[in-house]
Amino acid sequence: MSTYLFLVPSLIAVVILLSLSAFFSSSESAIFSLPDEWVETTPEDSTRDSRTLQQLRANPHRLLVTLLVGNNLVNIAITSIITLLVARFVPPGFAVVIATLSVSVLILVFGEIVPKSYGLGHAESWSLRVARPISYVERALGPLVALFDTVTRWLTTLIGGDPHVEKPYLDD
Repeated sequence: MSTYLFLVPSLIAVVILLSLSAFFSSSESAIFSLPDEWVETTPEDSTRDSRTLQQLRANPHRLLVTLLVGNNLVNIAITSIITLLVARFVPPGFAVVIATLSVSVLILVFGEIVPKSYGLGHAESWSLRVARPISYVERALGPLVALFDTVTRWLTTLIGGDPHVEKPYLDD
C-alpha cells in the first residue's frame, strides 16, 4: 500500500512538471520567433498582455535566462522524481539506465520537441497568452535570474563572445 501512496503523487508531480517544461519550451519558441514589428504594433489596442510581451522582449537575455532557469528547474525535478521511482522498482544496476532513457524520451518529446513546434505554429496567440505568466516567473525567480543573467553575460564577454547575442534573433 505504501508503494501506491508514493507512486500516485509522484506521477501526478511528473505530469505537472512536464506541463511546466512544455510551457517554458513553447514560450521560448513562440516569443523568440516573433518579428519585432509584430510585437511593437500588435495588437493595436495595446492590451496588458501585449505591453507585458513588449517589456519581456526589451531584455531578451534576461527573458532567455528566465525561461532556461524555469525549464531546467522543472526538468531536474522530473529527473529526480523518476529516478526515485525507478530505483524503488528496479535493481540498482539498471535504475540509472532506465531512468535516464525514460526521462530523456519524456522531456524530449513532451517537454521540448512537441511544445516548441506548437510555440512556433501559434507564435502570436501563444506569446500573448504566456507573457504575463512568464513575467510572474521572472519576478518569482528574480534573484536567481539576476545571478545567472550577470554571470552568463560576464562569462560570454570573458571568452570573447557578444553578451547581447540574442538581439539579432529578434530583428527581422
